[in-house]
Amino acid sequence: MTSTRKRPVRRDLILCLLASAAAPAGLAIAQTPAAEADAEAIVVTGTRPIAESEALALEIQKNTDSLVTVAASDSVGRLPDQNIAQAASRLPGISVERDQGQARYINLRGSPKTWTTLSFDGINVVSPEGRDARFDSIPSAIAAKIIVSKAVTPDMPGETVAGNVNVVTRSAFDYDGFHLAGKAGLGFAELGDRKEYEANMVVSDRFDTGIGEIGVLLSGSYYERNMITDNFENDYERVSRDQRPGNATRFWVHETENKLYRLTRKNWSVSGRLDWKPDDRNTISARSIYTIFTDDEARDNYRFDLDDRESDLSNSSAACGASTANTTSGYADICAGNLPQKGIIYGIDIRQRSTLRAFRQSVFTNTLEGSHDIADGWKLSWVGNYTESKDDRSVVGEATWDSPSTRTLRPTVAYDFTDPNHSRLTLFNTVQTGTGAATRYTAGAQVTAVDSFTKPLSGFTVLDAVDTTKAYTGRVVLARELDDATLKAGFQYDRRNKIADENQITLNAAQAATVLPTDYNQFSLDQKFLGKIPMGYTFRYFDQDKMRAASQAAQKAFAFTPNSGNNYNVKEEVFAGYLMGTVRYDWGSVVGGVRVEHIRNEGRAIGTIGATPGLVVAEASQTLAFPSLHVNYDIDDTKKLRLSFNSGAARADYDQLRPNVVVNDAAGTISGGNPAVKPERAYGVDAYFEWYLRPQGYLMIGTFYKKIEDVLYTSSRTFNSTALNSNGIDRSDYVYSGIVNGGTGRIFGMEAAAQLQLEPWTQDLGLPEFLGGFGISANVTLNDSKVEKPGVGAIPARNVRLPGTSDFVYNIGGYYEKYGLSLRLQYQNRSKWLDTIADTLTDGGDTYWDSDDELDFSARYAITKNVEIYFDASNLLNHPGRRFSDPASLLTATGIPTKSVTNQTIEWERFGRRYSGGVRVNF
Repeated sequence: MTSTRKRPVRRDLILCLLASAAAPAGLAIAQTPAAEADAEAIVVTGTRPIAESEALALEIQKNTDSLVTVAASDSVGRLPDQNIAQAASRLPGISVERDQGQARYINLRGSPKTWTTLSFDGINVVSPEGRDARFDSIPSAIAAKIIVSKAVTPDMPGETVAGNVNVVTRSAFDYDGFHLAGKAGLGFAELGDRKEYEANMVVSDRFDTGIGEIGVLLSGSYYERNMITDNFENDYERVSRDQRPGNATRFWVHETENKLYRLTRKNWSVSGRLDWKPDDRNTISARSIYTIFTDDEARDNYRFDLDDRESDLSNSSAACGASTANTTSGYADICAGNLPQKGIIYGIDIRQRSTLRAFRQSVFTNTLEGSHDIADGWKLSWVGNYTESKDDRSVVGEATWDSPSTRTLRPTVAYDFTDPNHSRLTLFNTVQTGTGAATRYTAGAQVTAVDSFTKPLSGFTVLDAVDTTKAYTGRVVLARELDDATLKAGFQYDRRNKIADENQITLNAAQAATVLPTDYNQFSLDQKFLGKIPMGYTFRYFDQDKMRAASQAAQKAFAFTPNSGNNYNVKEEVFAGYLMGTVRYDWGSVVGGVRVEHIRNEGRAIGTIGATPGLVVAEASQTLAFPSLHVNYDIDDTKKLRLSFNSGAARADYDQLRPNVVVNDAAGTISGGNPAVKPERAYGVDAYFEWYLRPQGYLMIGTFYKKIEDVLYTSSRTFNSTALNSNGIDRSDYVYSGIVNGGTGRIFGMEAAAQLQLEPWTQDLGLPEFLGGFGISANVTLNDSKVEKPGVGAIPARNVRLPGTSDFVYNIGGYYEKYGLSLRLQYQNRSKWLDTIADTLTDGGDTYWDSDDELDFSARYAITKNVEIYFDASNLLNHPGRRFSDPASLLTATGIPTKSVTNQTIEWERFGRRYSGGVRVNF
C-alpha cells in the first residue's frame, strides 16, 4: 500500500495513540524510529477497509506496553457491527452472552462478565444494570476504535479483573479539516417479516483561532429492530410425593410455558466533543455522550401449571397395581403411565399473562479533561466526569387470566419433552365421570384454540420502576519523563449512588374488571401466529392499544403504592492512589506498580425486623492493594514476548449489597441482598508471544492463569415459603437467589490468533493480481476452570466450573477486498457455560447455556471514493439459544445414581435471520 498523503495518516495514528493514553496509562505507547516508519506505511483510505483497519489496529497493539487487542474502524469511522459487544466479539479471547439474539455482555478469555469493566475514553462507566456492563446499549457508531486490555495495570480500577473494554470516541482532530460521514439502511428479520432501520451521521471541523486550534465534532445514530421470538420454557423439580420405585432420579416438569414475544428494540445516541489545543504543550477536551437502549415488548405468556394438583398424588412407595384408572391429575404419577418426559395430565390450570413492557436503559456521561506539559519532562493530566445511568424496568400493564377451579373447565394436556428442541403439547377437553372415590378423568375431544378454555380475568398490575445511578469521578496524574523511563503517580476519587424506586398499582379481579374486559377474546386480536414454532395449539395476541388504554384507566382510578421491599439506596466511595513506572531498555520495557483502594459502602432499605417493617442500614469498608508487573521483550523488530503478573477484585453488584430482598413478579424471582459479602480476589499471570509479519499480518499464542479467592456465586433455589405472599399472589414457587462467597478456585487456558493476507505474496508466488484480495482472520481460546462450592444442607461441598466460562471460544473469518469490492464471512462459536448453581435436591440441577454460534456475511462496494453501498446478513445459521439443567453433578455429590438422568431443556428461543442494506457517504 502506498500513498502521497502520509502526514495526515501519521497524525491520525499519533492522535489515536494519544486517545489511548487517555485510557489506562498501561496503554501508553513508546514510539521508536522503527515504529514511526511503520506508521508511515499505514494508509487508511477506505478503499480496503478491512485490511487497512487491521493494519492500524495491529500497529497500536504492537507498540503498547501491556497486552491489548484492538478493533479499529476504517477511515469513515465505522465498525461492521451495530453494537459494541458484537464488534468486540470478533477479537481474540472475547465471547459474548446474548439476549433475544443480540450480543449483550462481554466475557474476556472465558471469564465471568462481572470481571470486565467498561470505559469511554478511559473513564470507567457504570452500566445501568450495575457492575454487569451491558454493551448492547452502546451503538458502535460512536466509536473510533475499541481497545480491549487483558493485562491489568495500576492505573485501572481494582474491579478490573479480566480486563477493560475502552470505547475511544472520535475527535475532529482525527481528520484533516471539515468531515461529514453518514449511513442509512433498511432491513428485515425473516421471522415474522419484521423491519429494521439504521442511520448515523458525524460532522466535524477544525478551526485555527487566535487562542489555538479548536476541533468540534457532533454525531448521532439510530437503530431499530422489530422482532418476533419463538420460545418455550420448562421448569423441573423433584416431587416429594413421588415415592414409587425409581423415584431417586426422576425430575418432573411442574410448569411448561410459551413466551411469545413481539419486540421493538432501539438504540440511539447523540454525542458532542470540543477539543482545544492552545499550544503544543496543552490540550483540553470537553465531551458528552447520551446513549439509550429501549425495549418495548409485548409478551403473550401461556403457562400450564402441571403440578397444581400435586397434593392428589399418593406418596406410597409400593409398586403400581394393575388398575390404570385416572383418579388424580396424573402429575408425577408413574402408575398413571406418565414419565418425566412424556405423558398426559388431566384438568390443569392455565395461568396466562399478557404483559406490555417499556424498558429503557440510558447512559449520559460528561467529561472535562486536560493534559499539560508543565515543565521539562513533567506532565500533568486531570479529568472530571459525571455519569448518570438509568435502568427503567417499567411495565405498562400486565393482565392475568387463570383457569377456574372446576376441573372440567380446564384442559387436559398431553406433553412430550423428549426432543430437546421442541416442547410438544396437545390440548383436550377434560371429562369427569363418577364422584367421590369413584371419580375418574379422561381426555375428551382435542382442542386447538387455547383461548376457547374459560380463563377469567384475575388481576391487573402497572409497574413504575426506575433504578438511577449517579457517578462522580475525579482523577489527577503527575508523570515524569526520564531518558529511559516514565514515572507516574495518580489519585482517583469515585462516588456512586444507586437508588431503586419501584411503585405499583395492583388490582384484584373485581378492580381489574373496571378498567379492561373480563373476556379475553374482547381484549385480543384475531391475528395468526407470527412465529414458526409448532406449539400444538393456536392463540390470540393481546391488543397493545387496549393494554395501554387499560393502563391509563388504572392510573386515573387508582394510586401507585411504593414497593418498599424492593426499594433501596446503595452508596459507594472509592479512594484510590497508584504508583507505576515504565522502564525502557534496548530489548523492550518493564511496567510495574501498585494501586491501593479504600472502599466504603452504605446500603439503606426497608426490611422486616421481627414482624415490623423498618429502615435497615448496613455499612462496610475495606482497603485493598493491587500490585502488577509487565515485561515486554522484543525478540526482534517483528516478534514480542510479553509476561505479566496482575491482580484485581470483583465486588458484588449494588443491588447485591442492599440489606433486603427484591421481588419480581413478572419474572417469578426473589433476590436477596448480602451487605457482608466479600469481594472476589484474583491473581493472574500471562505469557504471550506475538509475531507481526511484514508487510502485514499477525500471529499470536499465549497462556494465562488466575487464582481466585472468596469466589462470588449466586445461590439459587425454590423459595418454598409463603412469607412474601400478598395481594393474592403465591410466591412460594419463585426462584430465590442471592450472592454468597465460596471457596477458592482457578481458571487457566491458552489463546491463539492469526490475521493473514495473500496480497504481500502474490508477486513472489507468481499468482494473479486479483488473488491478492483474499485474507483470513482466526482466533481460539481454550479454558479450564474450577471453583469450590461450599455445602448447603444435604448437599456436600463440590467442585464446579466458574459460572460464565466456556471451555472454548473461536472465531474464523475470510474476506476479499479488491477493485472497490469488500466481502466478509465471519463465524463465531462458544461452548456451553454454567449459568446458575443449584443448592437443593428439589431443583432440576445446575443450569447451563448450550453452545452458541453465529454466521454473518457483509458486502460493500465503493461506487465512488465518497459513496458506497452495503449489504449485511446476520444469524445465517439461525441456531436456537438453549438453556438446560443438568442434575448429574448435583446428584453425584450426594451419592444418588444418575444413570437415567439426562440434561433437560428449560428455555429455548429462536430469532430468525436478518438482512439489511443501504448506502454510506464520506466527505
